[in-house]
Amino acid sequence: MIKILFVCHGNICRSPMAEYVMKDIVEKSGLSDCFYIHSAATSTEEIGNGVHRGTRGKLHEMGVYCGDHRAVQMKRSDYEKYDYLLGMDSWNIRNMKRIVGEDPQGKICRLLDFGNNPRDIADPWYTGNFDVTYEDIVEGCEALFAHILKEDMA
Repeated sequence: MIKILFVCHGNICRSPMAEYVMKDIVEKSGLSDCFYIHSAATSTEEIGNGVHRGTRGKLHEMGVYCGDHRAVQMKRSDYEKYDYLLGMDSWNIRNMKRIVGEDPQGKICRLLDFGNNPRDIADPWYTGNFDVTYEDIVEGCEALFAHILKEDMA
């Protein structure tokens, strides 16, 4: 089973969007039984809060179910639990490494590092642009899925 943890600052915008987009991709491929996908925050600011209305609205618009997600914080033990720990931006990566310590297995990287144009995914909490965030997340999740099919499930 491939275990993926998507991480952003508060776990209410980008990381739950990535979680549910990836779950949708995996479900449509018929491989749901091969994956465990979740999301978390690097901060405690939003713990227990639901998905941001902008993220929920964009996912609904795109026909992606997002359930009753509640924000949780990443833990040190997540390093051993997951195969991929994917931050949305460089700041997330710094904070993730602060939480888990070293990354000897190279599990921690940005989601868009799997794509053809590695970059940060802008936080729609600040930009207000959930459309661009969604497009970037779809790009990253599709590239990650292709990578996993090639490297981990071949």
